[in-house]
Amino acid sequence: MLEELRRQVYEANMELPRLGLVTFTWGNVSGIDRERGIMAIKPSGVDYDKLSPENMVLVDIATGKTVGEGLRPSSDTPTHVELYRSFSDIGGVVHTHSTFATSWAQAGRDIPCYGTTHADYFYGSVPCLRVLSPQEIDAGYETNTGLLITGQFRIRGIDPAAVPACLCENHGPFAWGRDCHEAVHNAAVLEYIAKMAYQTELINKDVKPAPQHLMDKHYFRKHGAGAYYGQG
Repeated sequence: MLEELRRQVYEANMELPRLGLVTFTWGNVSGIDRERGIMAIKPSGVDYDKLSPENMVLVDIATGKTVGEGLRPSSDTPTHVELYRSFSDIGGVVHTHSTFATSWAQAGRDIPCYGTTHADYFYGSVPCLRVLSPQEIDAGYETNTGLLITGQFRIRGIDPAAVPACLCENHGPFAWGRDCHEAVHNAAVLEYIAKMAYQTELINKDVKPAPQHLMDKHYFRKHGAGAYYGQG
């Protein structure tokens, strides 16, 4: 079963360069086996053309420690661990420095919902969360990044299933999904809507978010009990 998890996570990682979401080694995907409490994640700093299913690194979610011998896991591993611990329904996490989503993060801005493409996937703005303090960085940068994300979603009452991504100010985007492949899909959509939002504001600097009733229609026709988009 863990071999299958490694294979799935390897394939999901290989989607990042194919989709133009990473440059060099600037990204990672993880997936989790909830029954075993084991996560598989990309090894730190390894070029994508040198990856294989076998070198995906296994990590115990309860302890945050690597399972068995092998390469070191991604430096973002503690962030992934905190997301899995708090968001119990997710099965995959992605972190990238994709161009447009990262630009919004560096600007310190939420990505507003300007249209139905956004509303099909994210129920409302994609939040940009504050930069960590020097104390938080010194005490455990990656762990506190995860705690910031999960804490802010809880405080703001944001459902991580309805908004499966966020931006970390001056850093970049994180996305997640029911499995590692859906997480990559959501990361790709996030980059697409970030680009469209940027271009929308260039065209009309006074643009307003899409009306709530239109956002509701598009989000709920794809999600929830009454959804009717697709083949069921």
